[in-house]
Amino acid sequence: MSSITLSSTTIPYHHNEDQHLNSYSKLRSVPPDGEDYNSDKNRDEYASPLLHCMLAGGFGGAIGDSVMHSLDTVKTRQQGSPNTLKYKNMIPAFGTILKEEGFARGLYGGYGACMLGSFPSAATFFITYEYTKRKLINSYNVPDTITHLVSGFLGDFASSIFYVPSEVLKTRLQLQGRYNNPYFKSGYNYKSTFNAISTIIRDEGPKTLFFGYKATLFRDLPFSALQFAFYEKFRDYAFEFSMANRQQEELSIPYELITGAAAGGLAGIITTPLDVIKTRVQTQNPSASLSSKAITIFKGLLVVYRSEGFVGLFSGVGPRFIWTSIQSSIMLFLYQISLRAFDNLLNDEKKVF
Repeated sequence: MSSITLSSTTIPYHHNEDQHLNSYSKLRSVPPDGEDYNSDKNRDEYASPLLHCMLAGGFGGAIGDSVMHSLDTVKTRQQGSPNTLKYKNMIPAFGTILKEEGFARGLYGGYGACMLGSFPSAATFFITYEYTKRKLINSYNVPDTITHLVSGFLGDFASSIFYVPSEVLKTRLQLQGRYNNPYFKSGYNYKSTFNAISTIIRDEGPKTLFFGYKATLFRDLPFSALQFAFYEKFRDYAFEFSMANRQQEELSIPYELITGAAAGGLAGIITTPLDVIKTRVQTQNPSASLSSKAITIFKGLLVVYRSEGFVGLFSGVGPRFIWTSIQSSIMLFLYQISLRAFDNLLNDEKKVF
């Protein structure tokens, strides 16, 4: 009997048995030889503790965001200033920002703000995702695909309390670039992350840190739901495709990376129009037309379509596809690696809490 590793999960792979068992989303640690892997006792006993899922998720999310931050900056410039010609194309825009503004203050502008929200939001997401997934499958026998959609949706909603303020700060600092930037006028000019926080609270009020909250949720809730539904399904396909060795317990590293990249990239493309609206709302001043009067998401999409066409709705889709695919690949791969490490180091604490 072989086994398949899902996000936080190693499960027995019975090629001709109930498919629901193939995606049993609770198990991870392998029980001792001779014990029945499918017994109710082992299903509860040999699962990764939620604390491990939380720590592994936070680590994977923070590293993934760190690696891809520069490309996210290019995407933000393209979406926040769509009529600036030097940012029209991804690779030239990357080079232009690096040459004019430098690496730390240009391409990695807003990195500190990103990190303020990255670890806690990813940790919150994964502990919520795993708890919801286990509960829906183990207690209510909800079909796998619905479970993954719902779990991703709720995980993102729970983590939004951390990442939305971080996103507001990050996008403003990314659009601004270096302090006193002579190469691009964004309307913002903060000296640092903490100067941005204090200035926003003083001049615009603390509620501004949640500016665009609805637009962000409209982008991220469907993105996370689709990303993890795709991820779990693609992993099933990848394991079936690589089943030549029936003793294989885990996917190979290439398959791990490809499944994460495919899931994130596909979800990123589908939700790009929502990302455009989110960026416009968070980087425009409160008096700007698109962000005033709590404009609805659908009206915002219509405004962009009428003024810029279909291309406008998918502005930044190239950097977003690359960012979401690579970030997702890194995050989910590191999540799996970290989770196994936590389980091995703390293997005397297998109980789920």
